[in-house]
Amino acid sequence: MIDALATALSLTYAWLKAGHVIFVIFWIAGLFMLPRFYVYHQEATPGSSEEARWIERERKLRRIIITPAMLLVWIFGLSLAWTTQAWTMGWFQAKFVLVVALSAYHGWMVGYGRKLARGERALSGRGLRMMNEVPGIAVVLIVVLVIVKPF
Repeated sequence: MIDALATALSLTYAWLKAGHVIFVIFWIAGLFMLPRFYVYHQEATPGSSEEARWIERERKLRRIIITPAMLLVWIFGLSLAWTTQAWTMGWFQAKFVLVVALSAYHGWMVGYGRKLARGERALSGRGLRMMNEVPGIAVVLIVVLVIVKPF
């Protein structure tokens, strides 16, 4: 009985991990694309058909790819944490804080896209290009925490 349970958990763990990694890739790829879309959107003439196309592209990227991927990252990630009892591990706690911050960044980017669609252009193209670095920095830190487990 114990061997069967251990086998089931190891198979579940492998599938949870695979799902988590797959949707992390989708989410981060989208978070790399979105600020770039916003840069091109801001460079379009307000009220033009080009601007309308950027608004639609941004909306599709957010609703079809990025937000569902983020939700699945959370579902798979929390399932992994529960399966492995990772809550007390220092590296996991640090990773968790970074993922919460990345989720907040995601929310901020979605909100900025809504502002852009209303014609508000609060950031410069340079500022958006700098925002594009946030997911990359987060990924570096998260990967080091998960692979190296420094604490």
